Formats: sequence, structure tokens, C-alpha cells
Amino acid sequence: MSGFLTYWHTVRHLKPIQVYGRVQFHLSRPRVDDRSAPPLRELLNQCWTLPARRKISWVGPERACFLHETHELNEIGWDEPTIEKLWRYHLHYFDDLNAQDAAQRREWHRSLLSRWVRENPPAEGTGWEPHPTSLRIVNWIKWALAGNRLPAECIQSLAVQARWLSQRLEIHLLGNHLFANAKALLFTGLLFDGKEADEWLERGLRILERELAEQILPDGGHIERSPMYHSIVLEDLLDLMNLSSTCPRSIASRLTGSIALWREAVARMRQWLAAMCHPDREIAFFNDAAIGMAASPKELEFYAERLDLSAIAAPGDGMVHLSDSGYIRVQRGTDMVALLDVAPVGPDFLPGHAHADTLSFELSLYGQRVCVNSGTSCYGRSPERLRQRGTAAHNTVTLDQLDSSEVWEGFRVARRARPCELQIRDEGDDLRIACAHDGYAHLPGKPIHRREWHFSDTSMEITDVIRGRYREAVGRLFFSPSIAVPEPPSATVGHAIFLRHALKWLIEGATGRIVPTTFHPEFGVREATRCLEMRFLQPRSCVRLVWV
Repeated sequence: MSGFLTYWHTVRHLKPIQVYGRVQFHLSRPRVDDRSAPPLRELLNQCWTLPARRKISWVGPERACFLHETHELNEIGWDEPTIEKLWRYHLHYFDDLNAQDAAQRREWHRSLLSRWVRENPPAEGTGWEPHPTSLRIVNWIKWALAGNRLPAECIQSLAVQARWLSQRLEIHLLGNHLFANAKALLFTGLLFDGKEADEWLERGLRILERELAEQILPDGGHIERSPMYHSIVLEDLLDLMNLSSTCPRSIASRLTGSIALWREAVARMRQWLAAMCHPDREIAFFNDAAIGMAASPKELEFYAERLDLSAIAAPGDGMVHLSDSGYIRVQRGTDMVALLDVAPVGPDFLPGHAHADTLSFELSLYGQRVCVNSGTSCYGRSPERLRQRGTAAHNTVTLDQLDSSEVWEGFRVARRARPCELQIRDEGDDLRIACAHDGYAHLPGKPIHRREWHFSDTSMEITDVIRGRYREAVGRLFFSPSIAVPEPPSATVGHAIFLRHALKWLIEGATGRIVPTTFHPEFGVREATRCLEMRFLQPRSCVRLVWV
């Protein structure tokens, strides 16, 4: 019964198109269409702007490094089943074609392109799944627009890939995956000419228009509530704007309305991303988020500048409430930045990248991260993946050793926490933000967790109250590995050292202890750090943080 309920609370939120799409995706297998490619359209390559640069991933003509793991292509091939699937996905993306100093690896790239066509027959293996197909199509075309000559077999392959993708759209997943599918159709629709290419173009535009309205919230946040995936979709839109500048007038006129929508969405998304970054100009770790998987916020801003987009205002002192996505930024000059999560874990129909992190927060002091959520280092179905998604890996409170949202397998969520009772009282130097969630209300005692953050110029007080019956409540604060945290006999009163400053804390209503743990700022990275663990003695607990 427990397994049935978990499954029911997962699938009951799906859209009908996701159910239909999943059945169709798994039962219907289209035929490969290997007809000759349509003629190429005359694009204005000289109008193509340098896109966002990724990190170098091909470190030799046969040697690739993804997710901090390196392999020789001659040893593992394109689809070695013992290699993690996400690593194999990256192998088929071809991000390195447009990475830093890509021109220096042009001959490697040209050889790899031809080899991929020879060794990856249509519709076979991981590389032909819709997501890597979509990203590869775009990367190949961006490489060609940068002035490189695609081998003839690759041009033919692009047409075959576009035909295959057009019949394998990820309508069962939606979200950033479907957005990437549509982007790839638009890229191929503009690369090629003729009726078939026009169909790809029009279909891509229709999907993008619909998905843009749903996926980009009014405050500029991406609907999946992950700063990392937000950055990926923002880069997608910048690429589309870049591509539109290469079109001849006859095609550009058809894109006028779409370009206006992209431009407006990009402006909101850039502002949202700036608000969700720490002073180090990198993303906060809410939901699936890690540095290095998307182009950095700094690189995305450089890209926007190259496209002649207006500069955005940097977040300033005070509070920024991203009310549609559910995050709050609090800033006090150059001394303190706090990012608070009062958000749903994601859209009900697509919580695959959600963590059970409701009412967590992150804190930077004097330009350095101090309190961090534990990050994301892996996908798949491993126990470590579940641990990193769980409530106990975030700066919030667990009840009865359970997760506030029921994360399971690699990308599933059953019952999920819903924020409620949000209150903000801003009196300048004195700011109080309170919120509750019902993620544990299904337990016998129907407990509700309520948290209040109280900010002054040099302190933050976090008060947690549990309404209803529970057996055990534990709050946690994860420290950045760069912070020195002595281990006192009792951590009810303690301090941490960073730069030339100190963070002091005082706990009321709970016992404190320092425990070893790990931090995961990038995929494939595991860093030792420490956590302040606070075990409640009563339904109300408070920790006061003071920085000097």
C-alpha cells in the first residue's frame, strides 16, 4: 500500500499529454528517414556572434573529461554501459565545439564529427535519445556558423537527426527538455531550405511560443526553480536571438514577433539570475544546482552584451521578493547576502529536479559563502542521489527523520511540501520574513513547520516552530568548506572563522553539535565540510547568527 500511495502521489499531478506522450514514446518507434538532406539556406555567417563559452572538455584528440571524470574514446567507445549515463550524454552533446579556445581544437573536432556519424547509426544508442540529439544539433550548427566547414556526412546526418527528433519530442517530460527539442528544430529549420525545413521551423516556433509563456514566470524565474536549469534556458534564448541575426530578410520578417518575446523574457531572466547569485557571481544551490553544468552567470552576461542587450541593474541593498518563483534575496551592503527558499519544489507536473529543501536558505558574508545547501554531484538512482535531494542535506528542519517532500528514485516526488502563511515585515533596518509549509502534515500528528528569519545589520535570527505532534526535530546549518569551524565540546554556543571575520552563534531550545559532512558544488565533486546540527528540546528553537 505504501508503494502504491507513493506512486499515486507522483503520477496524479501529471498532465494528460505526459501520460499519452509516455505511452507513445515507449510503444511507438518511428522509422529512420535517411533521404538526402534539403539544400542549405544562405545564412549570414558574418552576423553570428560569439556564443557563451563552456569549459574545455576534450583534453586530447581521443580524451574527454566530463563531470570531473576522464576517459579515452578508443577504450570506451560512444556508449559504454558501465559509464554513468549523464557522462555518456555529455559525450554526445559536443559542447566542446563551442567551448573556450575551440579554434585550437578544430582538427580534433572535425575528426570527431565524422567519427560520430560513422559509429552511431541512426536511432541506435544513447546518442540518439531526444535530449542529446537536440543539444548536438545546436552545437554542430553553432560550430558551422562560427566559420567552420561541416563535413558533408554531418550535413546529411543533421537532416536525419532533425527528422528523427521531430517524431521523438519529449512531450512526456515537458520543461527544459521540450524547450531544447524545439530550439533544435528551429536551428535545423533555419540551416536548411525548402518545405521540410519550413515545417521544422514553424513547429519549433509554435512550441517555443507556448513553452515560453508557461516556463518563464512573471518574475523571470524558470518554472523548474533550479538556478542551473534557469541558466541553461536563458542561454537557449540568447542562442535563438543570435541565430535570428543570421537570417535573410525574408525569414527574419517571420521571426519578428518571436524575437520580441525572446528579448522580453531574456531581460526578466537576467534580472532573476542576478538576484539568485552570491557575491562570487555564481548560482545558489536550490533544487538540482551545481556550478559548471551551465554557462556561468558572468559568461551569460558577456554573451548578452555581445548581442547588444541593455545592461541590467545589479541587486542592491534591501529585499528582492521573487514572488512568482518563491525566492527572497536580502542584502546589507557588501557585508551580507541571504537567499531564502519559500518556493514550491517545482511545478506539480514536473518536479524531477526538485530537492526537499523548503524553507532552506544560503548566506554569504563579506563576499564569501558561509552557509550553503549541500549541492548536487550526481544523477541516477543511487542512495547518494537520494541523500543529496533529501531535507537533511539542506539548511532547514527535518521531522521524524523524513523528507519534507517525498523524493524517490532519481527524479520522482510523491507528496510535496507547499509553502503557506508567508509574511514580510520590512522596517528598514529591521526585517522579518516568516513562512510555513505543510510537507509533514500527512503524519499522524499533522505537524506544520514555521520558520522566521529576523535580520538586522550584523545578525540573523532563525526561529523554527513546530505546530502539531512529532517525535524528533533536527535543524541543520551546512558551512562552506572554506570556513574554519572548531569542534567545541558543546556547539550550543560556537563560532566559525573566515577571512578576517568570525560568525558566532547562540542556540536556544535545542542542543547543538558539529558533525562532519560533504559539500558538492559541481558534478563529480565531493568536499569535506562541517554541519551545525541542532536537535530540538521543545517545539520552538532559535539560532542567532552574529558576524563581526
